[in-house]
Amino acid sequence: MLDLVPEYKGMKAIDARCLIVEKLKELGNLVKIEDYTHNVGKCYRCHTTIEPRISEQWFVKMEELAKPALDAVYNGDVKFVPKRYEKTYFNWMENIQDWCISRQLWWGHRIPAYYCEECNYINVAKKMPQKCEKCGSTKLHQDEDTLDTWFSSALWPFSTLGFPNKESEDLKTFYPTNVLVTGYDIIFFWVARMVFSGLYAMKEKPFSDVLIHGIVRDSLGRKMSKSLGNGIDPIEVIEKYGADSLRFSVLSGTTMGNDIKYMTEKLEQASNFANKIWNAAKFVINNSASEEDIKTFYKENYDEKTSTINSNVLRIEDKWIINKLEKLIFEVTNNIENYDLGVALDKIYNFIWNEFCDWYIEIAKQRIYSENTEEKVRVSYCLDYVLRNSLKLLHPFMLFVTSKIYQNLVNYDGKELMVSKWPELKKNYKFENEEEFIEKIKQIIVEIRNVRANMNVHPSKKAELIFVTKRYENQMWEAKDFILKLGFGEKICIQKDKAGIKQDSISIIQDDIELYMPFEGLVDIEEESKRLQKEKEKLESEVARCEKMLSNPGFVNKAPKEKVQEEEEKLNNYKNLLKNVSERIEKIK
Repeated sequence: MLDLVPEYKGMKAIDARCLIVEKLKELGNLVKIEDYTHNVGKCYRCHTTIEPRISEQWFVKMEELAKPALDAVYNGDVKFVPKRYEKTYFNWMENIQDWCISRQLWWGHRIPAYYCEECNYINVAKKMPQKCEKCGSTKLHQDEDTLDTWFSSALWPFSTLGFPNKESEDLKTFYPTNVLVTGYDIIFFWVARMVFSGLYAMKEKPFSDVLIHGIVRDSLGRKMSKSLGNGIDPIEVIEKYGADSLRFSVLSGTTMGNDIKYMTEKLEQASNFANKIWNAAKFVINNSASEEDIKTFYKENYDEKTSTINSNVLRIEDKWIINKLEKLIFEVTNNIENYDLGVALDKIYNFIWNEFCDWYIEIAKQRIYSENTEEKVRVSYCLDYVLRNSLKLLHPFMLFVTSKIYQNLVNYDGKELMVSKWPELKKNYKFENEEEFIEKIKQIIVEIRNVRANMNVHPSKKAELIFVTKRYENQMWEAKDFILKLGFGEKICIQKDKAGIKQDSISIIQDDIELYMPFEGLVDIEEESKRLQKEKEKLESEVARCEKMLSNPGFVNKAPKEKVQEEEEKLNNYKNLLKNVSERIEKIK
């Protein structure tokens, strides 16, 4: 308590209240005492009640500053992404109050006001005056308050570039900038204040687009804060998983403006992805044709005008992966330009992991290990081309692993990946038919693997692959080597009709392509029948055990609910397995 009422001077407010109530009673001025519910401000650190106190502060008159800042967003000079956050901006700016800019803090820009100790006149100046403007006294002291942090932050777009020197090269080059990236919780505190400060000081908007991202929350969806103690130290995360993994984890699967849950599963996924890329690059670099052979290949087949290789030297699988890459370049470029960063990253991830690593590298192994120099050089070019451009697309999301790999590529030109040219679409690299064919073959190979797994066929057991197709006969012959390898084939036959195919053959049908595998070539029928019969008996025993347990009232009524539910799930699972085994036994019969 201050000295307004001397008898309470120096007391804590909470103690003075009780005495003030007694004093009101004594004076006969107390009307009544009742419970009253209201919001009480608490310190977020020590949870002490915050006592309001009237004091003199500095303000900025906002009405004339707010209008041009509102107009800048209304007329589209400044755009919000996602657009819905314009509403937050408008709600603040249309209902603007004068801004209290003085703070009682230790650190910050001091208020540029100087008080005369003799006449109390307030001198406002950029530098401390030598004497008072009013009385000429030299006894001046600066206001002890600092500017609001957001006042200082609002000057950032131009104060960092040489302002108030408007001839500064940095200011000419970098003001205004293109994009501001920030969270939705400081749209008014920072974004709006930068806009009106820039318009006032520079007579020009500070940026064109405001990209709003969400807040990283903990796994329970709570905001990370010191009071909850649920914050994450990024240095610890980086030491364990790497900076690339952390960056990946907060971008993958996210959409702008929406909050992000911090999950270690995403960090594991990102770390595994980095390892996958590293190993794929190691395979490409270590097994590529010699630099001399590749240079000769370029000299003979490279077209400077189109920046492409003569497509006649590419095989069907090369054309497939290049066509997929061209589509990826187009989609990712559009996604990034539209700020769909999570979508862009997920597309790159799926392409590199699934298409390039799991499919193309496996297909390419026969040729890269080949003694045929011509084939080795061709596939080396394609592997390098796809990897190189994939690294460029991934680089904004995973900086360090991509840079390191890029420096070790066969044709590294000495330029950092960061300043290399962004991938461009090539008009000569359009291979839709080849992609359509390979995608069908991929589906067939997946089905072959599923059939073999369901029938418990050992990987060493090869099958005859009989393809029936009229449309893709030539393509089938071109792709036969990798089809045999990936489809566990012993030999391949390609025909236009079903003549000569055994009735018991297993069939896999895709548009315009039919595959038949003779059953006897896959399975020893007698042994498989015995194995399935044993499996059936075992499952019947488990079904009987579960049914007996669940029909016992003592178990159902006394056992924990979770245990009963677990047994019910087991029973359903065993019944489904038994049904599948029974069907397989009938097929064999």
